[in-house]
Amino acid sequence: MAVRATVSRFPMEQGAQETSGLPWGVTVTPFASKDENGQLPAYGSDGHLLPRCENCYAYFNTYCELDQWAWTCSLCGTLNGLTSRAIARYSHPQSCAEMMSSFIDLELPLEGSEEETMQACPVYVAAVDLSSSEEFLELTKSALQAALEALPPGALFGLATFSHKIGLYDVQGPIPIVKNVFIPPDTEGTLPVELEDVMPLLEFLAPVETCKDKITAALDTLRPTTSWERTTGAGQGIDGVLMGGRGFGVAMEALFKYLGSEYGNTFALARVFAFISGPPDYGAGQLDTRRYGEQYASKGEDADRALLPEQTPFYKDLAAVAVQAGVCVDIFAVTNEYTDLASLKFLSIESGGSLFLYSNTDDSTLPQDIYRMLSRPYAFGCILRLRTSSEFKPGHSVSGCHLIQYFGKLYVSFLILRDFFYMFLLQYGHFFPDPQYENVQHIICCDSYATYAYDFDFASTEGFSRYSSEQPVLQIAFQYTVVVPPEEAQPSSPLVSASGAKYSLKRRLRIRTLQFGAAGSIHEIYDSVDPEVVLSVLVHKVILASLEQGVREGRMLLHDWLVILTAQYNDAYKLVQIKNGNSVTGQVDVAFSQCPQLQSLPRLVFALLRNPLLRFHEEGVHPDYRIYLQCLFSALEPSSLHRAVYPVLTSYSTPDKQAYPRHSLSRAALITSGSPIFFLDAFTTLIVFYSSTSDPSLPFPPPQDCLLRTTINKLKQERSITPKLTFIRGGHDDASAFENYLIEEQDVDGNGFTSVMGFVSFLEEITQSVIEYLK
Repeated sequence: MAVRATVSRFPMEQGAQETSGLPWGVTVTPFASKDENGQLPAYGSDGHLLPRCENCYAYFNTYCELDQWAWTCSLCGTLNGLTSRAIARYSHPQSCAEMMSSFIDLELPLEGSEEETMQACPVYVAAVDLSSSEEFLELTKSALQAALEALPPGALFGLATFSHKIGLYDVQGPIPIVKNVFIPPDTEGTLPVELEDVMPLLEFLAPVETCKDKITAALDTLRPTTSWERTTGAGQGIDGVLMGGRGFGVAMEALFKYLGSEYGNTFALARVFAFISGPPDYGAGQLDTRRYGEQYASKGEDADRALLPEQTPFYKDLAAVAVQAGVCVDIFAVTNEYTDLASLKFLSIESGGSLFLYSNTDDSTLPQDIYRMLSRPYAFGCILRLRTSSEFKPGHSVSGCHLIQYFGKLYVSFLILRDFFYMFLLQYGHFFPDPQYENVQHIICCDSYATYAYDFDFASTEGFSRYSSEQPVLQIAFQYTVVVPPEEAQPSSPLVSASGAKYSLKRRLRIRTLQFGAAGSIHEIYDSVDPEVVLSVLVHKVILASLEQGVREGRMLLHDWLVILTAQYNDAYKLVQIKNGNSVTGQVDVAFSQCPQLQSLPRLVFALLRNPLLRFHEEGVHPDYRIYLQCLFSALEPSSLHRAVYPVLTSYSTPDKQAYPRHSLSRAALITSGSPIFFLDAFTTLIVFYSSTSDPSLPFPPPQDCLLRTTINKLKQERSITPKLTFIRGGHDDASAFENYLIEEQDVDGNGFTSVMGFVSFLEEITQSVIEYLK
């Protein structure tokens, strides 16, 4: 469990937090095997016996005071008695994980009988779009072949197809057999027969270990629906327009109900891989993609705002069905046409799945991505709970009563800024909140990369005591289930069958308790900033602002945040003064030269404004690509997000010798460095660029056994998705793919023209805005 805070020294009280201009919060990666410093948790058992506070229900931890008969809660200060069993347990502290470390992982007893816990077969179902092309199906077949290699031997696999009908494959007989059921064309229609009646679920779900060849044979039979089939099966749509026959919504709903009948019996979690090549346009759940196009010019609608919200609640409601059925949905969209991912995304993000978008089949990394996804461990049935010491709590960044006073001098819309901070949820991430308990989130499926963010607020105006020895404490509890392979089970366990293929479930409780210092001054706050975490919280905020108010408002609010931070910093360091109420004396320090921890923030904000996440629709940003970035960025841990927003540019004097570890993203940096080789890591893209003036004797591309290649291979292995690797030789190849990342010489306003003073002009504009703000 990795936990990182925007500031490692918390503000002393609300006024200090507001004056700093910084967001106050943390990011949490609960299923990360190590903490942010690379330390493993202390492992133990009997997690259900861990003492809990009678007042705040926090778990006993190393920061609690312990005597012979009682312990004092480190979060709320309550004195709690110890049971005789706990007294005996803590008389041997070396044998207790909670006495050895503040980061622990404890086994919990599973509910239910032994026979119930045996039903732990991992279940995977592929749902393939046949209203597609041959190229799409060939790519999907390659991806599923890769998936079959990554699946554990004890897994069950089902193959389904959808178009104007749903096909279920039985691969357990001599030859693959497909049974079809037609989808009603009307938007309110349901299947005339349940899938269980078409094919019993246990006939549909085949053991991968014994049926891999037959599954491969079934994949080879997949063919696109012909134009004749679509004409006769799908029929005519609205105003006589031929329907494409992609009944995705009905197919997903039917599959969730189909799988849900065995939830808790055959499986504890099922994953559905939905491969789709275009928008659902048939039956219930069909989407009107005509809203994307030139009609905005005639209707006067803001495309940057109108294309972000979902057009129908169908898929959000369907996500609830998936969650109830214990189904996690991963969507793989391979298309360059508008598919309205704004509506479809709820299936993946609310069920704990992922959303992937590939614009074409030629250079798609779909097979690598699905193999990578299935090869890493994941947890399911997760509950995430955050508790704080009594002085602060998860809450809004700035309380509503202080917003107008805080932003009152700003020359832009005061009400928008007020709404910007006040509208945000208490937490951010791909989970859903518990309807009954505050600050409890449910996560259907969680891998080691999934990251969530929290904002903090003070519980009262008093803040943290300056004279108290007690420090702010944060505790995060993560309860989860994993499927354990037979070799990890006890040899005598009844969960291991004679064939050795049975898997078992393990319920665990992971707890991380952290103690933070309180800053005595604003300078201490600034010196403790983690800019990557600040960026992470800002990205969550602007995504929500964009969804609520449009991209234009999100951009403006991000810009104004930097203006406020710069003004507060300059005021704190007494760098500028207001004379006679309207003139400013002194030089505005927009580079944060007196605080190294803040110096990267202007570049990060500039880069975020240049990112497709916040660029305007008229600049050519596809709305589906924007939604894909929203889903990707909102789940990345801070260091990965940093690379995605502001890529790392490194130079090499030879493929075996690094020259400089980091450059600014500008042509000037390339020229002044004098290095012949540059390596750019943009998270989803890796580029090796040889300058046009490099020595022709340097090997191109770099050899496999060199330092540069070793670095690239290591980064690829550590990525949550497969980055595309490109080699470019300046003067010979088209260098635009590399040069497009040199954003510091591009105009941040996005007017379509580049400017050699892009970042410099941006800083000058921020300076003028700060002066106006201070006046």
